[in-house]
Amino acid sequence: MFHIVLYQPEIPPNTGNIIRLCANTGSHLHLVRPLGFELEDSKLRRAGLDYREWAEVRVHENLADFRATIRPARVWACSTKGRRRHTEVAYRPGDALLFGPESRGLPEDVLAQCGVDQILRLPMVPGSRSLNLSNAVAVFLYEAWRQTDFAGAVSQSGSQLEL
Repeated sequence: MFHIVLYQPEIPPNTGNIIRLCANTGSHLHLVRPLGFELEDSKLRRAGLDYREWAEVRVHENLADFRATIRPARVWACSTKGRRRHTEVAYRPGDALLFGPESRGLPEDVLAQCGVDQILRLPMVPGSRSLNLSNAVAVFLYEAWRQTDFAGAVSQSGSQLEL
């Protein structure tokens, strides 16, 4: 199981899509205030459909609260400023993947707290700014989950894969 951490998310449909992603991967979603929307926002509900009841979603007052409460094994900051690709690390269950707000990404002070070796990026062609937040979360999360052999997933026959 992984922790997906959205630091000050701004766009309800992105968070709704990520709720659905977390529900389908067994990941836990953490939202760090301030949020750019209300949790009861209709756009959030529409994007997350009925997956909200299947996802574990927690709201934290700040990043320090998340770290103290959850005590993740490691925190990987996901940023266009990373020097290492998302495929260059060995993920482990309990790791947290930290993403910044859609309009500005993770602030420098948050990146500094993580340390340069914990900042990862997705490869993109030159001149690209960034991916949509929910797409970036999906790419990072599925790589981490792949590395753990999709622990907890269900096979095509409907039986749970071995952990």
